[in-house]
This record gives sequence, structure tokens and C-alpha cells, in this order.
Amino acid sequence: MRKSHPVRRAVLAGAATVSGIVLLLALKPASDPGSASAAGGAAPPVAAQSPQGGRGAGAGTVTGDAADTQYGPVQVRLTVSGGKITGAEAVRAPRGGQSDRVTADAVPKLNRAAVAAGSADIDAVSGATYTSAGYVKSLQSALDKAAAAAGSGSGAGAAEEGAGAGQGTQVLTGDAAQTQYGPVQVRVTVSGGKITDVEALQAPKGGRSDQVTADAVPELNRAAVTAGTADIDAVSGATYTSAGYRQSLQSALDRAGG
Repeated sequence: MRKSHPVRRAVLAGAATVSGIVLLLALKPASDPGSASAAGGAAPPVAAQSPQGGRGAGAGTVTGDAADTQYGPVQVRLTVSGGKITGAEAVRAPRGGQSDRVTADAVPKLNRAAVAAGSADIDAVSGATYTSAGYVKSLQSALDKAAAAAGSGSGAGAAEEGAGAGQGTQVLTGDAAQTQYGPVQVRVTVSGGKITDVEALQAPKGGRSDQVTADAVPELNRAAVTAGTADIDAVSGATYTSAGYRQSLQSALDRAGG
């Protein structure tokens, strides 16, 4: 019987050891650092990343309704913090031709005025009457929405206790008043028993009336909000329009209970 050579035994033993190591490596589960991270490090939910202020008192943005003008719609977005306007921008404004220059000049002024005033009671920019009127209308709409959002979670019912019927926020349209140059019809927003916004749904149009209406109506709107009644002065050069405006305004206020 032949004896195994020592060198041959050593070679066979080494080959067996190597085969065993290879087999063990093949059976070891693979690890994926990315999978481990996904399993144990998921991102927090959106609500945790964007905490909400309690009862509408925190900062936020609100966009008013688009107000149509003769040259195109105007729409305002406000940033409100602590019940105050901290930023204003026009997300829509008249564009094209001469409107580009008017918008570029007027909108920044209107934005600054809105922040400074903290309300929609701001003056029209000279040379941008229609854009200014649309801006004020959309601005008031945004303010109304901000107030409604704050009131819905801040005990608005208690604040209105004892105010009497009809003292909440109401939007009322007066009767159309016929004038020599066409009908005038006014819509009023009344909140807490006070006029907060007025707009003319109808006013004389065509020819010279366009200019008279553009000049007079914004002044009448501001006067009505300031006075809080229909007892406002006529605008010079717009006697008939002013008379019709006051008549329709009084009609709307009568519906609100005075």
C-alpha cells in the first residue's frame, strides 16, 4: 500500500479550507445601507414640518378674488401675521401694450400702500384708476377671507354676542337707480354694523361717461366706507352719478337694517 506524500496532503487540506470559506461567504445575507436607512430613518410627516398656528393667529397667506377691470383682472395676495398685513403682491394685473407700463408703475405703490394702511382704504394711483379700483376690490376680498378664517377658530360667536340681528358680515346689493346717463347700482359689504367695502356693479358707460365713472366711483366708494352711511357728498362733475350712487347705497343699507 502506497503512503500519501506529505506535500500532497497539505495541498488537499488547503483546497478544502478555501472551498469552505467561499461557501460561507456565498450563504451570508447581503446588507444594503440604503435599505437600512429607509427602514429606520423615515422623514417626519408634513404636519410636523409645517406647524400650524392656533386659531388662525399665526402667519399665512390669503388670496383675494380676481377683480375684473376694463383692462384685465387684478388679483391680490396678502401675507398676514398677527392680524396685520406684512406683505402684499398682485398675482394678476393688466398686461400688454400701455398696460405693462401702468402696472409696473402702479402695483408696487399699491402694495406699499396696502401694507402701510393695513386695510383696503388706500388711494388710487394717478394714471391707474381702473387698476387701482380692481386692486382695492381684490384686496378687500382677501382681508374678508383672512378675517373669516381667523374668526372661525377664535370664538367669533362670543365677540358678536349682544350685537343684535344682522350685525355679522353681510353682502347686500341695492336697487338700481336710474339716472340721466344710465343706471347706478351699488353692492355693500357690512361687517359688525359697519360698511367695510362698497363697489358699483352698474354705472354710466360710453363716451364721456367712461371718464366720469372712472373718476367718480372710486371716490364715492371711499366716501361711503369713511362715512358709514349714504350721507356723502357728490363728486364734482358727476352730479347724476353721485345721486344714483347714494340712492342705491341707501337701498342696500336699508336691507342691512340701517
